[in-house]
Amino acid sequence: MGRTYIVEENVGQYLLNVDLQGKAFVSGLLIGQSSSQKDYVILATRTPPKEEQNENLKHPKAKLDNLDEEWATEHANQVSRMLPGGLLVLGVFIITALEMGNDFQNALRRLVFAVEKSLNKKRLWNFTEEEVSERVTLYLCSSTKKIFCRTYDVHDPKSSAKPADWKYQNGLSTSWISLECTVHVNIHIPLSTASVSYPLEKNTKNGLTRWAKQIENGVYLINGQVKAEDCDLLEGQKKSSRGNAQATSHCLDVRVLTQLLLNSDHRSTATVQICSGSVNLKGAVKCRAYIHSNKPKVKDAVQAVKRDILNTVADRCEILFEDLLMNEIPEKKDSEKEFHILPHRVFVPIPGSAVMLCDYKFGDESAEEIRDHFIEMLDHRIQIEDLEIAEEMNTVYVNSPMNTEATLDNTDDEQPKQPIKTTILLKIQQNTGVIAAFAVAVLAAGLSFHYFSD
Repeated sequence: MGRTYIVEENVGQYLLNVDLQGKAFVSGLLIGQSSSQKDYVILATRTPPKEEQNENLKHPKAKLDNLDEEWATEHANQVSRMLPGGLLVLGVFIITALEMGNDFQNALRRLVFAVEKSLNKKRLWNFTEEEVSERVTLYLCSSTKKIFCRTYDVHDPKSSAKPADWKYQNGLSTSWISLECTVHVNIHIPLSTASVSYPLEKNTKNGLTRWAKQIENGVYLINGQVKAEDCDLLEGQKKSSRGNAQATSHCLDVRVLTQLLLNSDHRSTATVQICSGSVNLKGAVKCRAYIHSNKPKVKDAVQAVKRDILNTVADRCEILFEDLLMNEIPEKKDSEKEFHILPHRVFVPIPGSAVMLCDYKFGDESAEEIRDHFIEMLDHRIQIEDLEIAEEMNTVYVNSPMNTEATLDNTDDEQPKQPIKTTILLKIQQNTGVIAAFAVAVLAAGLSFHYFSD
């Protein structure tokens, strides 16, 4: 028997309402949550057409000649940044008026493997062996309304299609549980002389990979308590007459404790490196994850939180590097300091759901731009007044000693911390002796800091 997909009724209505606009087909993404027993699909979004595709609508190519896998995977990468912890791109769909044939099945297979491969490249975490590795493909005939649902094991390149059940349910995610936490980071990434020629993005990714191990090995307190992994997340919650936790939205507070010292049975060795620069990420990030309300386990909730922490930090760095590249900002001389602020997080609710999606906003971006980005990427209209800015905006100050450095302060008229931070940076430079430049990307910060040990 194949996997079962429980699908929000609004998703089914969205798929039926997709307008082909004279095209042979439309493709898109299916978004939701995977569990050991079944998968939950709470959102679908079509892949936006390229501009050149819009110009050629009067002369659509036959069948699947114009399926652009690279464009579809880039859309998946953009959408994955907008998903909080617990949500994934579960698969892909194609809507067409043409009959289902081998060409469509082969196209769906190629597309679902390409999307998963692209998303895996950017992650700081790996799927566990216990997790389901099947992803779904959906074919919908717009004329007959007939649906074909198949799954593939994306960890097996030779995987063949398996049938799957596609079942609709109203109000699927109205009672999902949210988990929220604030994580304070102070990540120092030295750039050795051997790696200084690498792109800054690659060096940062390598440094974040080391930091990710701290997050993976941390202790997670849920509402101030450490719970056994296999315990029910809502253990002790009030039950309804049906025996389930009451269908009200639960919001759980999560605290993250990272291990500062190794256990006595672990040996630690020091490595001396000649460095020509470093990258620092400092500040506090708001993290949020969601878990289904069908007897969720503590380990699933903690895993969702961990992955949101890792995703949001990595995504912000990637967005910053893309912004610098697009704007062609020239590198500054070694004698100057360079400051960057990573974009801060904005949440937006899904109508009829307890789940909120997210996006990232630079200080000079307007709420209208964020709204337009949601419409383009997720094909869903949002209200500007529904935008929830999760983090404070902070000011940037520039110092001019020998190094290139980026940092931030809270928005205050006075800046007493400036000389202190300058002293610390100069001290690092004097102790290291060979550091020529600092490039510090800073996250939008809260009022207090907890510094992780590196």
